[in-house]
Amino acid sequence: MPDYWGRRVIERNTGHTKLEEFDYLMYGPDDRAGALGFGSNIQPPPPKHRFNRTVDLERLQSAADAIDSDEPNTEDPEIRQAEELLLLGTSMGGARPKAVVEHEQNLWLAKFSRHDDRWNHPRVEHGLLKLAKKCSISVAENKVTKVGGRDVLLVRRFDRERTEKGYQRHRMVSALTMLQSDDSPTSRRDWSYILFADELRRASRMPEIDLRELFARMCFNAAVSNLDDHPRNHAILAKGRNWQLSPAFDLTVTPMVAMEGRDLAMACGDKGRYANKKNLLSQYARFLLNEEDATTILDNIVETVRNSWQPIMQESGVSKTDCKMIEPAFLYKGFFY
Repeated sequence: MPDYWGRRVIERNTGHTKLEEFDYLMYGPDDRAGALGFGSNIQPPPPKHRFNRTVDLERLQSAADAIDSDEPNTEDPEIRQAEELLLLGTSMGGARPKAVVEHEQNLWLAKFSRHDDRWNHPRVEHGLLKLAKKCSISVAENKVTKVGGRDVLLVRRFDRERTEKGYQRHRMVSALTMLQSDDSPTSRRDWSYILFADELRRASRMPEIDLRELFARMCFNAAVSNLDDHPRNHAILAKGRNWQLSPAFDLTVTPMVAMEGRDLAMACGDKGRYANKKNLLSQYARFLLNEEDATTILDNIVETVRNSWQPIMQESGVSKTDCKMIEPAFLYKGFFY
């Protein structure tokens, strides 16, 4: 199902502000995340050969700005066309403006900036993905491009593969689905790295490798205050018969004034969502790790984040002002309790 941003685009495109869940499903694009498509016909549509191009990014950014600012609908045909093109990104989740574009014979998710951003989100997310990779975490391929003087982050879709007949769809299932949960407040008690590890252990072709990777991502998210690590932002992927953990994607930081305690979106240990070292290590066995290996993974991530976050951010084009703004997110005092 589309998330916050996707619902806004669909509402704008249909002219309705109140839709049923089934309507959001049917008004969304056929080219949604994963291999499933939904439509009113018995036969699925043929594979697409033509998608938005990166040359369309400036129009898409302008259309996203109009939706994000709740500007009245326009009769300008170019803007209306761009708003329709934005529908291709509505099933990709998240609250921030995005669209799907074709670039270098691959499909990419274009993630735009917003007029009210406190820092350069495309550059910071690009830096976080590079930092995670330096922590030996598998991440989605990504790059930053400039459009009309503004940065746009391009993240390559790992659920699509270019073929002569179009783009082959790979199956993908979010952790939200694997946990048989949803976004309602009452269901959030089921949001758990520990429970997701149990499901991943059953589904994965290589559970030891995938659970080690999931443990590292959990530790990384705590170390950089990625408090938006909800189950929609984790997934398993099957490019053939077998399932495995997907590359990491949708990383962000949440710098906070309070330095004593922070909670992840998902439970990460005996003390629930509390993001500190002791809690992160409390359930290492559920990730098929022994205490020594779990401690080594966490310590290596702590050391890499401590020594590398600022150089990597600067290398990624994040300004000194923005680095200062996001600094409280990294290895906050309470992390070591």
